[in-house]
Amino acid sequence: MNVDEFVTTNEPKAGGETFQLENGKLLDIDLDGTVIAKAGSMIAYDGDVSFQGKSSAEGGITGFLKEKATGEGTPVMEATGTGHLYLADQEKKIQLLDLDAGQSISVNGNDVLAFESSVNYEIRTIKSIAGFSAGGMTNVFLEGPGSVAITTHGEPLVLRPPVRTDPSATVAWSGTTPGSHVDNAFSNMIGQSSDETYQLEFTGSDGFVVVQPYEETTPQQ
Repeated sequence: MNVDEFVTTNEPKAGGETFQLENGKLLDIDLDGTVIAKAGSMIAYDGDVSFQGKSSAEGGITGFLKEKATGEGTPVMEATGTGHLYLADQEKKIQLLDLDAGQSISVNGNDVLAFESSVNYEIRTIKSIAGFSAGGMTNVFLEGPGSVAITTHGEPLVLRPPVRTDPSATVAWSGTTPGSHVDNAFSNMIGQSSDETYQLEFTGSDGFVVVQPYEETTPQQ
């Protein structure tokens, strides 16, 4: 294609939503106020937008992801003003969710890209998950109303309980809470310790679980 065609094909699309995808890996936020975003995810912006970085220390907005979760923590930022904010995270696929008032989802900290300031959030640690540190497994609990953008390696698969999942491939869940399951058959079959030995177990028949076709090298702990 010629230069004009290239520009026309790839320039931002007209829309009216606060959160909209320019493509499967790039989020366009029509900003008029404040959003919370993963630090380092901004690739461009226009208009009058200011950024305030937040460390990963616990407490208030800085508690987005406990430092012990990955050993390094995941800092976030507040973007405030008017304009368009463009976000991406290492070419991961972006999934947009609109939460109604009272609707909630729990997401691994590495997989939260952005959410509107109207969304309430809380750090939740699930104790006694086999294969994790003594501190338990830490996720970000998000409750609407508002838009949430999460990321996945590849296309996600949404499963209904009862189901068991690999913690390293588990992105999010809603309406259900995981317990732990240890399956030594995987170790015996492989002949050595395997990540699949430790599984998340979702029981009952309510809610859903989101997994991705990829195992994170460092599970959320």
